[in-house]
Amino acid sequence: MKRNFLRAVVCAVLCAGLLAGCGSDGVKIKKRPQVESEQLQFQQPADDAPVAVFTTSEGQFRAVLYPDEAPLAVYNFTQLAQEGVYDGLIFHRVIPDFIIQSGDPTGSGTGGTTCWNGVMFPVELSYKLHHYSGALAMAHTGDDTATNASQFYVVQTPADSLTDELEQKMQDAGIGEDVIETYKDAGGAPYLDNLNTVFGQVYSGMETVDTIAAVADPGAKDRPANEITLLSVKITTYAEADGVAQAEMDKFSAAASSQPQS
Repeated sequence: MKRNFLRAVVCAVLCAGLLAGCGSDGVKIKKRPQVESEQLQFQQPADDAPVAVFTTSEGQFRAVLYPDEAPLAVYNFTQLAQEGVYDGLIFHRVIPDFIIQSGDPTGSGTGGTTCWNGVMFPVELSYKLHHYSGALAMAHTGDDTATNASQFYVVQTPADSLTDELEQKMQDAGIGEDVIETYKDAGGAPYLDNLNTVFGQVYSGMETVDTIAAVADPGAKDRPANEITLLSVKITTYAEADGVAQAEMDKFSAAASSQPQS
C-alpha cells in the first residue's frame, strides 16, 4: 500500500468534512451486518486468544487482540490495563462515523503513558490487519509515528461507507480485492492503513461503540456532548470473556445501587 496515497486520502477526507458528526439527538443506532470474510479480523478467535473487555458508562464491548501482528502495542496495552491505568478515563475524542478515542490519563488528548516508564514506541504495520469498522488501534500523541503510548481508538465508520472514488484509489494503489470487499461489507477507514497500528478487533458490543459515537457535540472540537467514562478494561481470553464481562457488569451495578438516592 502506498503511503503517499494514504496521506492524500486522509487530507481529502478531512477537507471534505466527511468526519464531522451531527450530534446524538434523534439518532437511531443501526444494526450492523454480519461480515463474512477470510480476513483475520473476522475469523473466529481461538479459545486462548487474548481479549480485552471494555466496560463503559454506555455499556460493554469486547475486542480480540493480535500479539503476533502487533506485539509492542498488545503488550503495552495489556500491561497498562492490568495496572488499572485505563480505569475511570473518559472518551475524550468522539467523531461519529469515524472513531471513538480514549486512553489519555489527562483527558486532554495530548497525554499518554506506557508500561516502559513513559518511553513511547513506533508504529507496527501488518498486512493482515486493517482499519475495518471495529478495529482497535493506537493513536499517536504527536506527529511522529514513534509516539505511540496509551491512547487508542476504535473505528466506528458504518458499513457501505466505501465510496466509488476511494475504491478506485485503493485499486490503483494495488490493494487486494479481498481487502476492498471487506471494507465494502464492514465499513472502515482505509486511509489510516499504514499510518497507525491496528492491534485488535471488536467482535462483540459494536452497538455500544455506536452509542458512544452518537454522543457527539460538533461545537466542542470532537469532545462528546456528555462525559462518557471507560469504567474498566479487563484482559482475559476468548473462552473466559463471558464470565469476566458479567463480573464487571455485576460489580458496577452493585456499586451504582449502593449510592445514596438524591
